[in-house]
Amino acid sequence: MTDRAFTPAAGRLAPLRLYDPIVSLTRERLWRSLLAMHAAPRPEDVIVDVGCGTGSLALLLNRVEPRARVIGVDPDPGTLELARRKAAATGSTTGPGPEWLTGMGDAVADLVGTGAADTVVSSLVLHQCPVPMKRAVLASMHAALRPGGKLVIADYGRQRTTAMRLAFRIVQLADGKEDTQPNADGILPRLIAEAGFHGVREAETVATVTGSMSIYVAHRG
Repeated sequence: MTDRAFTPAAGRLAPLRLYDPIVSLTRERLWRSLLAMHAAPRPEDVIVDVGCGTGSLALLLNRVEPRARVIGVDPDPGTLELARRKAAATGSTTGPGPEWLTGMGDAVADLVGTGAADTVVSSLVLHQCPVPMKRAVLASMHAALRPGGKLVIADYGRQRTTAMRLAFRIVQLADGKEDTQPNADGILPRLIAEAGFHGVREAETVATVTGSMSIYVAHRG
């Protein structure tokens, strides 16, 4: 566990218990489904969910392919406790369910092992991080992946229209403009490439009441 500061899952203004209801307003089912489609889990894959929050994505990936090993990583023990409760409530009849590890995103390679993951996923994490931490998290994701492994990120990307820029102000109020503005300006593809990933592309965009969400896909060379 780390004592470094991080932005809570629900932002700086809302209690943790409101995280899932808040995220549900962002067309969560659609973009999580799109992320899972691009992750395309296979039997025996090791899939690491960086900044797993209350576990919704990790549990979805586990349902899509119960024979994959899904590991959720998050720095907040309280959030991980909610993830464990959610996993226990939903249950898995065909596999052990996700594993949950406490740690920061920039330490994921240390937690799961260098080159240990077939796929690394993340959702709604990088927009909350300062640019140096965005770089550090992406570097650790790259290190955690095996050669040829896949990265799939769902997060706020470039806000291309006036409507989306206005909607994104809700996120900036909750998470701070300094950390979120680079995402709105479209920095993520460049940062992903600079971390050493190949074939970086914005595969999907989803307009929501809080701004435009993007699905980014890339591979470790």
